[in-house]
Amino acid sequence: MKVPGGNGIIWSNGAWHDGDEPLLRAKAHGVWLGGMVFDGARSIDGKAPDLDRHCQRAIASALAMGLAPAVPADEIIRLAIEGVAKFPAEKQLYICPMFYADGGFIVPDPDTTRFMLAIQESPLPSPAGFSAALTKFRRPLPETAPTAAKASCLYPNVARGVTDARSRGYETAVVLDALGNLAEFSYANLFFAKGGVVHTPAINGTFLNGITRQRTIALLRDRDIEVQERTCSYDEMMQADEVFATGNYAKVYPATRIDGRELQPGPLYRMARNTYFEFSGVKDPFA
Repeated sequence: MKVPGGNGIIWSNGAWHDGDEPLLRAKAHGVWLGGMVFDGARSIDGKAPDLDRHCQRAIASALAMGLAPAVPADEIIRLAIEGVAKFPAEKQLYICPMFYADGGFIVPDPDTTRFMLAIQESPLPSPAGFSAALTKFRRPLPETAPTAAKASCLYPNVARGVTDARSRGYETAVVLDALGNLAEFSYANLFFAKGGVVHTPAINGTFLNGITRQRTIALLRDRDIEVQERTCSYDEMMQADEVFATGNYAKVYPATRIDGRELQPGPLYRMARNTYFEFSGVKDPFA
């Protein structure tokens, strides 16, 4: 196979393929009716922090969606390491394991569950800061959507919030849960700091307990920073000293404008980012 191009490589049906090669049939349940889950990990300078947890969550998401994943986490890890080695060592990569149902009508047929692993170059975005605006589109309740899974079918609602925010000149959205509590940014977990204490919305089943979120909380607490996981309001966040996000795509990065309020990256954000990269064993490319 040639050196990976812009769309990277995909493992499917026992072999590596060029990322541009079509591999799903149009009437596969995962394409047609939403029976697909995925996860995302990062490789930076050849190191993939928490890769095992991302692979395990992909399997958990598949089970939550009624699929029957047959590829264990250790095999996904092995394939990810094999795939990463096909790229130049200095590349920053996105690792995306996926499970989908090939058959079924309305209800996915678990016996037709398929596995794919996509790896492509994806540079870390600059931590210069992002803007966000409150959107009217909210996170669903567990009774109304498969919120326990990182399921592809949830992302059209994410896209509605992002589109709404962008229409008003912001990059992403601040999202509430169905009850009006602060939940997250559109595709990242949300933190804010006030008076030296870090706050983040408590996991209540409406949004994912992100792996980078969990890691960041643990790292801050290891440094004797108080982190409160609790029910939070939008107004509380708007009175915060600093606001930042965590997620696999950009890891830890600051909000610098929310609904017209200008913010500066603060010391607790910097501690969170610095300690994350210390944990990962990778030099922050923007440090």
